[in-house]
Amino acid sequence: MNITLARIDDRLIHGQVTTVWSKVANARRIIICNDDVYNDDVRRTLLRQAAPPGMKVNVVNIEKAVAVYHNPQYKDETVFYLFTNPQDVLTMVQKGVKIVHLNIGGMAWRPGKKQLTKAISLDEMDINSFQQLDKLGVKLDLRVVASDPSINILDKIAELSITE
Repeated sequence: MNITLARIDDRLIHGQVTTVWSKVANARRIIICNDDVYNDDVRRTLLRQAAPPGMKVNVVNIEKAVAVYHNPQYKDETVFYLFTNPQDVLTMVQKGVKIVHLNIGGMAWRPGKKQLTKAISLDEMDINSFQQLDKLGVKLDLRVVASDPSINILDKIAELSITE
């Protein structure tokens, strides 16, 4: 399987993903990898309907995403992975999915999270997951829109001392 883009964006498929990131990815399929989204029939249906023209969308749980990645039947498939959080990315990488570059584009503020940028809010679990991904060799690219300069999210976390 050829992963052309892996992105964390908790809004998943929305205008920026449809008009810009799907073109950057240049993939035939978007695979949304998240257990909660997979188990939400309404959200799953809406996300499939929001797909960019001509692009297939699959919403799968993490276990299925890993199994499909390792299935030789899909070795020639080009995919754009969408995630809602870094924990799911970390799980997949630990199970042998070769994500070498991760774009971080949107993680909304929720209680218990600290705001890192206008579009990114994190808690300790998120930070820990990003640190582990970095140790596993994943390049962490904080860019909300494709034209933004690439910033390593761990550098931004250190710069703002968000972990304190």
